[in-house]
Amino acid sequence: MCDLEKCIELLLTRRSIRRFKDEEVSLDIVKKILDITRYAPSAKNRQPWEFIIVSDHSIKDKLSRIHLGARPLARAPLGLVVVCDNEIAPESYQVDCANAAMYIMLAAHALGLGTVWIQTLRNTREIQEILGLPPNKIPIAILAIGWPAENPAPKPRKTLKDLVHINKYGNKLL
Repeated sequence: MCDLEKCIELLLTRRSIRRFKDEEVSLDIVKKILDITRYAPSAKNRQPWEFIIVSDHSIKDKLSRIHLGARPLARAPLGLVVVCDNEIAPESYQVDCANAAMYIMLAAHALGLGTVWIQTLRNTREIQEILGLPPNKIPIAILAIGWPAENPAPKPRKTLKDLVHINKYGNKLL
């Protein structure tokens, strides 16, 4: 277990990385990240996720054109697609696999890699076609991953008093 300060630092220093070094990410590192990700929480421990490692340039290129926010994938050494089975966890698959995506991002950051979340839900069918996914396998996130070529500053965050309510909505934290 990391000491408290190091754990907090890991959480507070993760950033969305959109520019990557032209340097390979080894399969061993990716396997380590995904092995850690298996421990993400899911409702009733159903673990409805699967992962697709995308290193093929033509597939990355197709995925990078699904919308403007996907462009970092074209320049990343690889992508990881979090795929969820909506038959295994019909009520919770989106949240379950969002948890898995967050575990990927945190594990990658702990290993010195950078990631950026690429939204997929408005392009589900297109991504299913590109990746050959059956209808019950829903792409929840694409994560561009690689060695960071940038070090972005933290973005502004809302204050706790703007976000926190006590007991009922509207009872704001002072």
